Amino acid sequence: MNTLLGGAFVSRINMNLREDKGWSYGASSILLSARGQRPFIVYAPVQTDKTSESITEILKELRGILGDNPPTEDEVLKAQQNLTLTLAGQWETNAAVEGDILTMVQYDLPGDYYDTYTAQVRNLSVEQVTQAAHDLLRPDNLVWIIVGDRAVIEDGIRSLDFGEIIPIDADGNVLSDG
Repeated sequence: MNTLLGGAFVSRINMNLREDKGWSYGASSILLSARGQRPFIVYAPVQTDKTSESITEILKELRGILGDNPPTEDEVLKAQQNLTLTLAGQWETNAAVEGDILTMVQYDLPGDYYDTYTAQVRNLSVEQVTQAAHDLLRPDNLVWIIVGDRAVIEDGIRSLDFGEIIPIDADGNVLSDG
């Protein structure tokens, strides 16, 4: 699900903000592994004057995958290929091998996890990917961390009406709202 949404170059978020709009050199998302709630992060350095518009587009992609623009067969196939055809180069360094072994230990993955990984990924259906999106994404419950020129972006962000905005300076000090 993450690979087609923002985890690959040809993902929806990157194609929208970079290729379609030209507002970003690259945008992506990451779904981190965790034993509990899994952090989902969208990272999109964009043109300062397109900050609020970019946020709107990201929300459109997140809501779309849950509603009127679910994953397609072609997107799932591309994601499957991306996740499996890159495996050959995944363990080119000792650190990479160590990292995957640590992941297997940390999450109690079976010893044959990578022996069966390709088949598991290639057997995923569009319905399973869609269900994963519904299980994991909550676009109306996001915490937005926005970095930029406050004088340029604040009005546009406030117009999105997300609720409380807490401006913080580069040293982590909360700034007055006035």
